[in-house]
Amino acid sequence: MKRAVIGPWIALILGALYFIVPLIATFEFSLRMRRGEYSFDAYRVVFADARFQATFGYSSLLALATIVVGVLLVVPTAYWVNLRLPKLRPVIEFITLLPLVIPAIVLVFGYLRLYNSSSWLPMTSHERATDLLLTFGYVTLALPYMYRAVDNGLRAIDVRTLTEAAQSLGAGWATILFRVILPNVRVAVLSGAFLTFAIVIGEFTLAALLDRPAFGPYLQLIGANRAYEPSALAIIAFAVTWACMGLINLVGRGARNAAPAAP
Repeated sequence: MKRAVIGPWIALILGALYFIVPLIATFEFSLRMRRGEYSFDAYRVVFADARFQATFGYSSLLALATIVVGVLLVVPTAYWVNLRLPKLRPVIEFITLLPLVIPAIVLVFGYLRLYNSSSWLPMTSHERATDLLLTFGYVTLALPYMYRAVDNGLRAIDVRTLTEAAQSLGAGWATILFRVILPNVRVAVLSGAFLTFAIVIGEFTLAALLDRPAFGPYLQLIGANRAYEPSALAIIAFAVTWACMGLINLVGRGARNAAPAAP
């Protein structure tokens, strides 16, 4: 019994040390910019850098656009599959898993091949069109996470009963989707949204090859030319990612606590 209890704890402690010790070392190194003492000079330099503000703001804006497009694409699809086409679930799940198998560099080279300046639709010739193309690329990369989150949320509720009840009251499909189904899976949608935000903020390949001023290429540029600032940026990116994870747990816990109070 004691061995059965101690074994998992040992594995948990070793795993925690494997992740925490490098993080602590990175944070400690980021404080060494001022010789002979610890300081937050590297963080001050990073936050004062106009490129940091511009790239982080650009990636945040694209992350919001990606979330909106992803929700509009995934929620109706997952809803219809759960309601009318359950036999197609394996096919849809296979399609949504393809971005995990196909590297992002293959996707972006396909974009460059199809939408270059000499093609029938030269999207890469205009900045706003390239931003739109990059957003679609981010939607593709985030598709496995967004679809899984929404699909799990839909399978946790009685979609058919909710739909039939709404139809009996005269609701149309748009009303059913956005006023009945979407509020019931808001926690799942928010979970997928936070994961999407974390993916977009750290993505490098698409933004670099499409030559857009995103946060991922900025991280790589600073890492290649500075010493202490890359460590500070790594800690900042880690904090943003974990903030997204914490928000997922907070939203999910709030929904679970509020559920018993609903009549």
